[in-house]
Parts: sequence; C-alpha cells; structure tokens
Amino acid sequence: MTYLMLYLIKSLYSLPKIIFFMTDKMLKFVKIGQQTPPKREVDQRKKDFNEIYDEYINEKAKEQSSRCSQCGVPFCQVHCPLSNNIPDWLKLTAEGRLKEAYELSQSTNNMPEVCGRICPQDRLCEGNCVIEQSGHGTVTIGSVEKYITDNAWEQGWVKPIEVTNEKNQSVGIIGAGPAGLAAAEQLRKNGYKITIYDRYDRAGGLLIYGIPNFKLEKEIVERRTKLLKDGGIEFIQNFEVGKDASLEQLRKKHDAVLIATGVYKAREVNLPGNDLDNIFPAMDFLTASNKKGLGDDVELFDKGILNAEGKDVVVIGGGDTAMDCVRTSVRQKAKSVKCLYRRDKENMPGSAREVANAEEEGVEFVWLSSPKEFKGTNKLENLIVDQIKLGEPDETGRRKPEVQEGSSYEIKADMVIKALGFDPEDLPNLFDSNELQVTKWGTIKTDFDTMETNLSGVFAAGDIVRGASLVVWAIKDGRGAADSIKNYLETKSKNEKKVA
Repeated sequence: MTYLMLYLIKSLYSLPKIIFFMTDKMLKFVKIGQQTPPKREVDQRKKDFNEIYDEYINEKAKEQSSRCSQCGVPFCQVHCPLSNNIPDWLKLTAEGRLKEAYELSQSTNNMPEVCGRICPQDRLCEGNCVIEQSGHGTVTIGSVEKYITDNAWEQGWVKPIEVTNEKNQSVGIIGAGPAGLAAAEQLRKNGYKITIYDRYDRAGGLLIYGIPNFKLEKEIVERRTKLLKDGGIEFIQNFEVGKDASLEQLRKKHDAVLIATGVYKAREVNLPGNDLDNIFPAMDFLTASNKKGLGDDVELFDKGILNAEGKDVVVIGGGDTAMDCVRTSVRQKAKSVKCLYRRDKENMPGSAREVANAEEEGVEFVWLSSPKEFKGTNKLENLIVDQIKLGEPDETGRRKPEVQEGSSYEIKADMVIKALGFDPEDLPNLFDSNELQVTKWGTIKTDFDTMETNLSGVFAAGDIVRGASLVVWAIKDGRGAADSIKNYLETKSKNEKKVA
C-alpha cells in the first residue's frame, strides 16, 4: 500500500494542472523543503533550561502545513496512538483557520501542547509521513501542533470545562500524571464529580518532575492543571493511598476509582560497589533539578550531592530518560558527560532527535559498553566498563549484547546516574489491598476491553498497566479508561433505579 501511494503522489505532478483545485494551500512538498523551527545556538542553550526551539511564526507554520500531501491513507495518523486528525488540522493551518485547527487537534488529544513538545515524532507520526518515505522530508507535525495550541492559549480559545448537567456520581483518580489528567478531563466533561489524589506536592507526575524544562517548561503543565481545577476537578496533593486512606476506603467514598500512578521504581543494576556514594537513580537526579527550577529548596542539590557541577558524570542507559539526564548534566556545568549504552547508535531506544541534541551539546556517547564494577573508597571514583559486541537476535528481533572477554577498561567518574528504566511499585502492599491482582511483571492486571481490575468499579490506565511508555500512550489510556468508567457508571445508575 505504501509504495502504491508514493507512486500515485509522484504521478499527480504529470497530470494537467486543472485538477489541482487545492494547490494554492496544499501539496507544496516538492517546491518547499522541510523546515523545523530554528534551534537556539548551542553555546546559548547550554547555559539555561529554557526550551531549545524558537517559536514558528504564522507564515512558517502555514508554509510547513501546506507541504502535507493529503494522502488517502494518512500513515501519520495511523501511527499516532491517539489517531489525531493530522492531515485535517494541517490543512486548516495552511488555510489560516487556526481556531478550527486547534479545535480539531484538541478533540482527540487532551494535551496537544505537551505532545507537540515531547512526543518522539521521529518514531511516530513524522517517521511515517508518506512524503518522508518518498524522500521529500517529513511535514514537521509536532512543531505545527505546538504552534496551533500555543496560539490558542494566547488567543484565549482554551476554556475551562463547563458542566451543564452535574451528575450525582463521583470518581476518585489516583495519580495526577497524563493518564489520570486525561481521564479526569473526559469524565468531568460528562458531568461526573472528580477528585484526583496524588502523592506529590504538584500535579503533573513525570511532566512536572521527570521531564526537564528544556523539553517542557513547567508553566505549560501548570496552566493545564489550573484549567482542570477551574473546570471543577478537585486535586488533593501530598496524599498517599495506603497511608492517608486505603484503596477500599476510596472505593466506599466514590462510585468508581481509577488507578493511574505510573511506574516510578528505578530498575537496578546490581554490580560490585553499588553501595558507594554518588550513584543515583535518574528520577532522584531529575526531580532535584526540576524542583530547583521551580524555586524549591532542595537540600541535596544545594549541598552539591545531586548537582553535576564540576563533576565527571556518567549516565548509564539509552532511552529518553538517559537523554534528559545527560542534557541536564550539561546545563548544570558538569566537567564532562558520558553516556554508556550496551548497544550501538542504530539500536538505541531513545529519540534520534534527542541523541542529536545531546551530541551537539557536548555529550560523549560510549557505544557498545556496559558497566562492570563501581570503584572507590566510600564514594565513587572510577567505573570499570566492559566492551560489548552484538550477537544473534533475541526473541524481540534485537541483537543480543555479549561481553567481549578481557576487554574491560576504566572511566573516571565522580557521579553515576542510572537511567535503566522503571518498574511498578508493589501497589497491593502500598494500597493496603492485597486482593488487587497484578501481572508477573507487577503491573496491574486489567480486562483488555474494559480496563477494569478484578475489583468491581476499580479501573487502571497508563504505565501502571502497560509498563513504562510514552506520554501519548498514557493520554490514550486515560481517555479509554474514561469511556469504560462512563459505561460502568451509567449501567450502575440504571441498575440502582431498577432496584428503587
């Protein structure tokens, strides 16, 4: 199908011009090249935590949107977890109909301004753009999405939820990350009373404390959560289920409960010397940096412990969290920053765009390398590293990393940050709810279709079900859970009326 579409697109340009009833606005990808918003100069952006991309101006956003081929089967939309109507809002943007473009964009996405900034578009929509496959360079979908939503905020088009028919049913949501926030918004639009319980002092989950400002400035998250509060959603911060209330108590308080806690337990690498000082999980490091950026007092940062300034920093891992850590270390004025990854660049799970940004900013990538031992007296001084070769593919199709015998060498390190991924916490124990079923991986076990757990009226969504994943998938799961909860509550209400 892909090759047929590419052939048809190319063939269009050999047909009489009379058929091009829309060429004034669209199909300009042959004459106009791909252009993302310009990045700030490397030397400038390394000095602060501001976003690295300048804003599109109106004409550039229209111009890039006009490059969309309006293909019959839009692979950009197919490869978007939210199935965003990308060609349609690109067309509206090209025509200058920005309010309509925003309305269409937000109809399928609760946080388009967030996804436009942090989605790995190179792996999703842009990576599957038909004109990208034909060699003309992808439409810069993410940048346009960010532009039309930021413009909507500036123009005052983004309004709080207005409930015209308040229902006498409530939903308790555990977790104020993207899955919980998306579900809360969808359910509130349907008139339900919503309370979000979150363990942290600010709403947003990984959006507020896990992702650095240079990718997602915190005011973007804060204005979105304020919008939800203005729409009547109640937030209870610094609330730990299992301590402040059990899961069972929340079930009695609400007509339905959604668990959307995400996964925060750091995946460990158990090596000799693992107990030395100055070896930290990625979230500890990133949270300290983000809290400092938000103006909080952070004792471990101020004492220089969770601060990379002047240190030889080594980050272990190859995903987007690792990229956040290395680029944060650069901005904290580390003496040197290395990223160790056991496979090669082509097999790195992180966004290629983020790797390129990190390389520009001076990060040294040590490919095909794996830590073997942490060395030091009381605190870390050096890291022993094995060289790796890639063997035969495993069950996932990826080539297995194999240690090369006698290849180990030493790297100087004052600070190691472990960015090896996240696992679920023991929620049945934490929530004082041993009957809550989990999978062998520790994620919550749910019905595939309804997203309901084994406990009646208790649903789960996001990373706590699928494992550590992308924000866009969490939003999709939150929206799906909201639909299931709505169906559950409607059925419950009907049954109660029959009994009465």
